[in-house]
Amino acid sequence: MAIMKEKNKNVEKGNTQDEHKEFEVFESAEVLQEHIIETQGFLDKNKNLVLGAIGAVVAVIAGYFLYGLNIENQNKKAQADLSPAVFYFEKDSLGKALNGDGNLTGGFLQIADEYSGTKAANLANYYAGVSYMRMGEFGKAISHLEKFSSDDELVQGRAYALIGDAYVQQEQFGSAISSYKDAVAYKPNKEFTPAYLMKLAYAYEANGDQANALETYNKVANEYAKSQEANDAKKFAAMMSVK
Repeated sequence: MAIMKEKNKNVEKGNTQDEHKEFEVFESAEVLQEHIIETQGFLDKNKNLVLGAIGAVVAVIAGYFLYGLNIENQNKKAQADLSPAVFYFEKDSLGKALNGDGNLTGGFLQIADEYSGTKAANLANYYAGVSYMRMGEFGKAISHLEKFSSDDELVQGRAYALIGDAYVQQEQFGSAISSYKDAVAYKPNKEFTPAYLMKLAYAYEANGDQANALETYNKVANEYAKSQEANDAKKFAAMMSVK
């Protein structure tokens, strides 16, 4: 509305000459020719500047396109390398899953390093983290899981929870609490959030924070009353209240 008022003021003051001249550029052949000559003069005087600016824009666009193309090609190669590694993972052949078989795959570790920046490398870090969890190498598990990132509701929340589990195994309960909080806060849902809250409550207890542990158990019981974890939450909350 403010813009319309401003335009009306210009009309009332008789300031329509500039607008009329603008239309003349496109309606009058003579004015258009003068406009082209003026533009050409500017280009002649500032040729290096204009060409440099155009070249810079072209370079940025070309670079972005080539980067995307390269990542796409790299991702295809990485995906081909990832499939056999996942097969070994599912068969619980964790050594081959991580380090390769010398034939079909280089393993999760090589994929994550060689194809860094691709979706396959990102997923390789997740699988590597879970593999190390199974092997009881919790420091390595944390390192790889922290490199993983996803928008997926299940997998990212699970990754945060696994990091928390690894810290619990190392009795680093403060760090575990932080990771479990990340899991709880990531796209809360009735399927998985109650389980993450139970892990968080346990970590609070293990860290000597009884108040927050009780509050967390009650949250599960009250906000996720229909979940499988609700009954256990009520039981543990009752036991803590007695103490």
